[in-house]
Amino acid sequence: MAFSMVLGQKGLVAKSIDTTADVTFETTADGPAITKIKLTNHSVIPGISEADFQEIAKTVKESCPVSKALAAVNIELEATLG
Repeated sequence: MAFSMVLGQKGLVAKSIDTTADVTFETTADGPAITKIKLTNHSVIPGISEADFQEIAKTVKESCPVSKALAAVNIELEATLG
């Protein structure tokens, strides 16, 4: 939702946005914990450059409410435009 919202603010509409999350759980000294989240995003967005797409993806990752809630967790992003 955050991705489509930012696109809309820039006058862009995605044909598709597909994001998956791979979550790593590990046992730490404090017990079980989420230690990493890898987000993989593949989007089809007419009229956007690769550079602008990557900048929007980075902005969304940093400003998303879920990312903020999980700030203590290493969150990686792989974003492809196609």
